Amino acid sequence: MAPKDTRTKIVEAAMELFWQKGYGSTSIADILSRTQLNSGSLYHFFPGKQDVLIAVLDAYRDGIEPMLLQPAWGGEPDPVERVFKLLGFYRTLIVETDCTYGCPIGSLALELHEADPAVRDRLAQNFANWVDAVRFCYEQAASRFRPGTDFQALAEFTLTVMEGGVMQARTHRDVAYFDRGVAQLRAHVDLLLERETA
Repeated sequence: MAPKDTRTKIVEAAMELFWQKGYGSTSIADILSRTQLNSGSLYHFFPGKQDVLIAVLDAYRDGIEPMLLQPAWGGEPDPVERVFKLLGFYRTLIVETDCTYGCPIGSLALELHEADPAVRDRLAQNFANWVDAVRFCYEQAASRFRPGTDFQALAEFTLTVMEGGVMQARTHRDVAYFDRGVAQLRAHVDLLLERETA
């Protein structure tokens, strides 16, 4: 395997640090310490910390398939079950971190509530890509859903359940908050799928 280039090292280190410490609490010195690079190497690629943030958000946006969807779906053939396997992937992260896991994009969106337009656009695109992937799953099973089901709204609701469940599990240090939200989503989806079972 070829060694990672300098820019990739910086972006990956920043991804970890922004997730662990938050954007505001991560300094350029933290990134340099994590990468063992000098400041000249970093500033060659990124004039400032916000430029690093934009690169991190681009990496999440472009990596949704290999970093998130493929590991979560694991060859699941049923498109509706893919949605719940994706939610199960988040549940695993919550449990493995003793309920300290926070969605990287959700955490940044909450922290950067007055984000620069370039940052806000990328946050929105990351959410939109997640919603698109989930909506596509629901659409693949369209014949099983009630006529007129709004798959865009259902996918957005799924994102809301995931983000809210992650946030509450982290706040209460209890995965049951996530589980109850997902169970309610499952019950809602089952009602929409009544054509299949009628």
